[in-house]
Formats: sequence, C-alpha cells, structure tokens
Amino acid sequence: MTDRSLSANRWRMLLADVVTAPVIRTVALLALCAAYIQGPLTKIFDFNGALAEMNHFGLHPAAFFAVVVIVFELAASAMVVSGFLRWLGALALAGFTLLATLIALRFWELPPGMDRMMATNAFFEHLGLAGAFVIVAAIDLSQGASK
Repeated sequence: MTDRSLSANRWRMLLADVVTAPVIRTVALLALCAAYIQGPLTKIFDFNGALAEMNHFGLHPAAFFAVVVIVFELAASAMVVSGFLRWLGALALAGFTLLATLIALRFWELPPGMDRMMATNAFFEHLGLAGAFVIVAAIDLSQGASK
C-alpha cells in the first residue's frame, strides 16, 4: 500500500467513526423526523389552524383527523428516534409521507409558474424523505436496532 492509500483509508475510518457514533445517529434521526415532531406540536398549540388544514385538504371530520395525525406523527417519530420498532415507525412515516404528498402537493394540477415550481420541488423532496425512511427501516431490519 502506498502512503496515499493509507492516508485515504485513515480518513475513511475516521469519517466512519464519526458518522456511526451514537450521538450522530440520534441527531440524524431527530433531523429526519424534525417535520414530524414540529408539525404536530404546531397543531397542538394552534388546534384551530390544524382544523383549517384538515378542512383545506377535505379530511372530515377535521377534529378526528387532526388528533390522529398529531398522535401518529409523534408516536412514529418516537419509535424512529428511540429504536423501539424503528423499522415499523420508519415505514409508517414513509407511507404517511407518500399519502400526504399525493394529497397536498398536486403540482400537476397547478398552472405553470412559481407556485407550481415550488410544489414540484416540495413533492420530490418529500419522495426523497420517504425514501430515507425506507432506508432506515431496511437498515434496522437487516442489522437490528442495536447497530
């Protein structure tokens, strides 16, 4: 091995140590779940706003759907971050994200312009988020929550 490959290998090992550290994993899982923690908290503190959101998307009865979404997002996020049935929480959030994206971000129905462009970007960002949750579930199922 050359000095260059040894140096690159050391950097790779150092990077692996950093990104696999438990605190980094926890922070990354919190970041992944951030919208699913912030959203329900916002709904709790502005329940009228939560009702308006449910009505806007045609979800009736609005109060029922608002409470279900609040409980679901907080519970599934807690599962992902804590490691308790992480795979189940991650897959549930992936499915929820896909469903909510199809309901809320119908960019193809908007006329060309800034609103359509913003909705298109958000739609594909949400697809990526759902994909990240599937990866979390796959890792958890293949390696276990202790890894």
